[in-house]
Amino acid sequence: MSDDVAESSASAGSGVLASHGRHWLASLSLSPGDGVVLLLATMMLVTPALGVPHEFMLQDTLKSMLVAFGTLAAAWLLLWQNRQRSDALQWHGVLWLPLLLMAYALGSMAWSHTYLAAVEAVRWFVFFVLLWVGLNSLTRERLPLLINGLHWGAVMASLWAVLQFYLNVNLFPQGAAPASTFINRNFFAEFVVCTLPFSAWLLVQARGPAEIVLRAFFMAFNLVALMMTGTRSALMALLLLSFVLPTIVGLYRRQFELAHWRRSQKFLALAVLLATVAGLGSVTTGNPQIKAERQGETALQRSFFRVASLTKSDEYTKGSTSVRLRMWMSTARMIEAHPLTGVGAGAWEVVVPLYQINDELLEDDFYAHNEFLQLLAECGLVGWAFLLALLSYLSLSAWTTWHDRSEAGLKEGPLRALTLACLLALLVVSGAGFPWRLASTGALFALALAVLAASDARLSSRGHSLALALPWRPQVARLLMIFMLGCLVVAGYITQQAAACERRLVAAVKLAVTVAQSDDPNHPRWEPVKAQILQLAREGIAINPHYRKLTPLVADAMVRWGDWENATWIWASVVDSRPYVAGMLANIARGYLQMGQNEKGLAYLEKARALRPNAPMVRSLDVALLSRGGKVEEAVLLMRKYLQDGHDDFDLLTSAYQLGMHAKDWPLALQALQLRNERWPQLAWDGWLKMGDIYALPAVADDARALQAYRAAVAAVDEPQKEVVRQKIPPAYRDRL
Repeated sequence: MSDDVAESSASAGSGVLASHGRHWLASLSLSPGDGVVLLLATMMLVTPALGVPHEFMLQDTLKSMLVAFGTLAAAWLLLWQNRQRSDALQWHGVLWLPLLLMAYALGSMAWSHTYLAAVEAVRWFVFFVLLWVGLNSLTRERLPLLINGLHWGAVMASLWAVLQFYLNVNLFPQGAAPASTFINRNFFAEFVVCTLPFSAWLLVQARGPAEIVLRAFFMAFNLVALMMTGTRSALMALLLLSFVLPTIVGLYRRQFELAHWRRSQKFLALAVLLATVAGLGSVTTGNPQIKAERQGETALQRSFFRVASLTKSDEYTKGSTSVRLRMWMSTARMIEAHPLTGVGAGAWEVVVPLYQINDELLEDDFYAHNEFLQLLAECGLVGWAFLLALLSYLSLSAWTTWHDRSEAGLKEGPLRALTLACLLALLVVSGAGFPWRLASTGALFALALAVLAASDARLSSRGHSLALALPWRPQVARLLMIFMLGCLVVAGYITQQAAACERRLVAAVKLAVTVAQSDDPNHPRWEPVKAQILQLAREGIAINPHYRKLTPLVADAMVRWGDWENATWIWASVVDSRPYVAGMLANIARGYLQMGQNEKGLAYLEKARALRPNAPMVRSLDVALLSRGGKVEEAVLLMRKYLQDGHDDFDLLTSAYQLGMHAKDWPLALQALQLRNERWPQLAWDGWLKMGDIYALPAVADDARALQAYRAAVAAVDEPQKEVVRQKIPPAYRDRL
């Protein structure tokens, strides 16, 4: 290529980019009064895009802070802009829905779990404020600003997920990858699938080839990131959207910029979409954690594999779906027991153990993984009223949007239809998760309703009675501004307390696990660390005694070095807030038995037995009581019966080993270790070591089997750990390995 041609091509390319840039800025040009929507758009961009790069704060805690501060700041700014206003502001019937749940939560504080009900009241208050702010600020001219914030927030979140999937870039602590800036990949997928209708709106409103390519690529980019997660509820919502979105675009094609595209531009958009999905979706993951799952190594493979798994019977008996089914059945029993009043706002996790059958040990779940069932279980008739009113409003909005062919209706129709598609996707994922309770998807829920409500207000002259004028005076604005400032101060205090609590508890957990996993957790060098762990735990529990997610982990680690006293009071602090957790009650019973306080231990054991008479921990404690009461032979017979019946839970096997050693019943101890090795091969090295020690005892004196067991212990660990295991073997056998 000659220099003249190259220079001409470069100039042409620069001209295209410059023209695209000018149009992009012009499309987002701000005018007086746009600050509220700009703040909302920024909030919806930043919340999914940012995450905590360390473990000392949970990801959704940060996102909840961003949404709370963004919502309250936007409300204050809206009031400031209307401080001199005498004209009416907007009100809408849908605003009564969050107010209804907030009022119920405040009332249930008096008779249900006070702390959790207060959390629910705050959550629905923020939802109400965000919905009201959106109603009074989202004009048709300002909507593109919000939609861009939603879209680019999803793009940034998808970027982190893609980096995790392809390059194993893990900047944010989380569970199963790729979860982006979210603690769980399901949460990320549920958010992204709900933003796709707005990404589709941006695409069909594109002008010029450069903008078409850019928007088509990023929509497909988000789609591929969603497929990487393999989240089945989100994939089912995506499958539904794949029919709904083209239908909406076809129905309103004349209202979009799409109507002015040349045929080549339409083919270009379709080609970019398909090529991006096919290309990026076929790249193999570089994340070893994802490879180890054996559920597909590309985005396309994972999405097909996960959807196909729903047709397999094992998924309903052993997979994650079966876990959800059991939780839903427990929730249904809860609804049947409290059909009118419910169990109280936020109290599902407190009372669900009462409605689980004996062999269910799902007490570490905090949500029902179905928003509708949990709402009905917690709120009773109020929950029914909320759901029926919400579904009625959405059905009415869909009917009105479909049938309104007036000039005003056709102007509002495209975005109304796509917003309804967003809410449809949200309802689908709400059937298998809890997106309403998460900051990003909860805020998206409120803003989507606000878009519909603001549209209703603009169409109110055509008989939309749900939208009405709210009398307004400058004095009201000033009073509410003071109130919002007070809310911001309270939010700041809650934020500081939440951060301090999580920082202390997470630090205590990390230190406790470090000590517990050391070679000698009772070495004197760990004493200062143990004192620090105890101080951090006490300070964290003092700030929030209801934090069940982290607190028990500290106590579980303390048991490893025999600190039953402190472990027991930590478990007791959790039971004060969650009194029906059988596993925690059994832990406390064991703690008191270990400390020789048999009466207290028996009292907690009876509570655990009343909830879970057949739980392995209860069985092992029954055996421990017989043994401590001098009835060792009876304890051995009972333990043998449990093992013969197939009850080989980890806790029960550990108790069987300890009982066998105490009673000098070596066959029982060896049987327990052999079963534990089979069920938990990651601990086989420890089992083989203990078996070698038994065979080496003078009472057993099986030299060949002892040597064989010690060799198996060394072989069961990786090369870096072999020497550590070798040092645990008696010298007489170590030299013969």
